[in-house]
Amino acid sequence: MVESRNNMAEMAMARANVYGLLADVFREEPSEAFLINLGEPEFSGSFHALNLSLDEMFENTPYVQLVDDLAVEFTRLFIGPTNHISPHESMHTEARFGEKKALWGDRTVEVKKFMQTVGLEVDDSFGGMPDHISAEFEFMQQLLLKEANAWINEQDDLGRNILNIENKFYDEHLSHWVSDFCDTVAELASHIFYRQFSEVTKGFMDFEKETLQTLITEVEERDRLSA
Repeated sequence: MVESRNNMAEMAMARANVYGLLADVFREEPSEAFLINLGEPEFSGSFHALNLSLDEMFENTPYVQLVDDLAVEFTRLFIGPTNHISPHESMHTEARFGEKKALWGDRTVEVKKFMQTVGLEVDDSFGGMPDHISAEFEFMQQLLLKEANAWINEQDDLGRNILNIENKFYDEHLSHWVSDFCDTVAELASHIFYRQFSEVTKGFMDFEKETLQTLITEVEERDRLSA
């Protein structure tokens, strides 16, 4: 039982690290310090553990030049002024639900209510909205940190409940738009940084779908055997 809890906590922490990193990638143009941190064990180890790769991300470009190039690319891709890719769920899913695409659409409200129901707030210092991709990733990161803490403190019921909340948010929100968003970014990005990260993000979403189902099944089986 102890080993199982430890494994659950370690997996939750690894996934939290990835969500936190991806939230930073899409929140704003990367700083030199952020790019340097990508090589730190906290991040590189998490990606390797999840079978994700950032190989050839930086090629041989000096950090100072890379920062300038990525600032221009981030603005072109996600800010505009024209033909940019909106990083908001409502701008990618409203049409599927019969609503006109619009910032602060129905899907935005649903995300906000979901977060409020759980009792977590995300950082909005970047001027975003609840359905900004960085806000949704940060929300998952916070859930995972709470899940890890629950397993560490042997609060199995809490850990199980948080895991189910993660799965619900993935099914109702992330799974509906993030992969398509990543495909668009990969198609339109001219810099390897955003092409690579869009591919990594899409791969992580596929990983999450399988991992959440596997973890929930394992927890249910463990509970059945211990009943």
